[in-house]
Amino acid sequence: MTDTVEPHIEILLVGMNGDLRGKRIPISKEKKVWDGAVRLPTSTQSLDIWGDDNDDITGVSLTLGDPDGQCIADQRSKAPMPWGPEGSTQVLATMHELTGEPSFMDPRAILANLLKRFDERGLTPVVATELEFYVVQDDWRETGRPRPPAKLMYKDQPNGFQLYDMSAVDALDDYLQTVRHWAKLQDIPADATTAEFGPGQFEINLLHRADALAAADDCIYLKRIAEQVARKFGMKSTCMAKPYGDQAGSGLHVHASIIDRDGNNILDARGGDPAKLKSVTAGMLKTMRDAQLIFAPFANSYRRFQPGSFAPVDIDWGFGHRGTSVRIPDANGPAARIEHRVAGADANPYLLLTAILGGMLAGLDAPLDPGLPTEPGQEPPEGTKRLTHDFLTAVEDFSASPFIGDVFGARYQKLYGDTKRKEAVAYLRTVSDFDYQTYLPRI
Repeated sequence: MTDTVEPHIEILLVGMNGDLRGKRIPISKEKKVWDGAVRLPTSTQSLDIWGDDNDDITGVSLTLGDPDGQCIADQRSKAPMPWGPEGSTQVLATMHELTGEPSFMDPRAILANLLKRFDERGLTPVVATELEFYVVQDDWRETGRPRPPAKLMYKDQPNGFQLYDMSAVDALDDYLQTVRHWAKLQDIPADATTAEFGPGQFEINLLHRADALAAADDCIYLKRIAEQVARKFGMKSTCMAKPYGDQAGSGLHVHASIIDRDGNNILDARGGDPAKLKSVTAGMLKTMRDAQLIFAPFANSYRRFQPGSFAPVDIDWGFGHRGTSVRIPDANGPAARIEHRVAGADANPYLLLTAILGGMLAGLDAPLDPGLPTEPGQEPPEGTKRLTHDFLTAVEDFSASPFIGDVFGARYQKLYGDTKRKEAVAYLRTVSDFDYQTYLPRI
């Protein structure tokens, strides 16, 4: 790359799978971005994991003539792009119909619409995310398999579990330091970085934001930074929920509290109404199965839900219990909050926050009882329901849910559910190496 290369601005839309699509525009033409003159087909927001618009299922593409939409950039999300030519920037946009209203398919618009319900009540969610991801060698296209970075291997084998292992952090220090530096350049509030269980697995915590849309923007930008820095160092980052069958999966944990107009945390059990914390917890538990397709949006996502792992399998809650679906790290004081631990790193952060905050809202609109908490060292209380381990079951639960229709809109519920049903059926129709190795010799 030379100094003669003109910098550019990338205007980015977030798709249903958390993928980024958009346009790269020379910086000399940047005015088009702020004038709302950038257009893309609205069906961009309907593309499945393979990039197919599924018009035969959704009817939002060629059936309608594949109409354009208007990409309205969010000035707050403008950030430098340190991997591009000097002076390059990126900005997130929301897809609008040419008639002016936000597209029902745009994940940022869906979250923004839900946040209006909190605002109408004089409430503001305060949100933070914790993203886990793996870094792998860059030969995955040739081998068809991921493998840990060479610096974390001995005789072509991982050095064992690396939880909180500073030697693993040190081994990839150049990579992690660059991630943090680029996050700082983009004003992303990255906090602690830790080594997680799997070889090449790390977690980066983002600080709380009293703006859930900005918190989701932080998360999507962090994913992009992790990917771009990995490319710089000849590696790849992945947010697959379960890239290795015998290693820990990657989660996307969400911490959330709610403040009122006076700045008081309404979940503070000591300084406020002690019933509120339990009621919003119950709201999330009550809606969890309906929303599991958002928390686990791909076939691979369901490999993460295994008994004996830190990924929850029960729809339960507890005080400080990291094995539960909803954990209460602190019930008293300004830091009182919930931690939602179900989602994988592969979740779309906008849809994820919509589902979680929608569940919390259900617990604010009516007093709900979460039942007894799961105590450390004990099984969940009798009668506790479980999450599903089946992709197609999650699709059907999502598609039939009145809660999902209310929070995401009936049109998006159908579009998302129908698109994911196609993906689930394709997965079920695929005969795997396991099938051949196990059953072909014996049956």
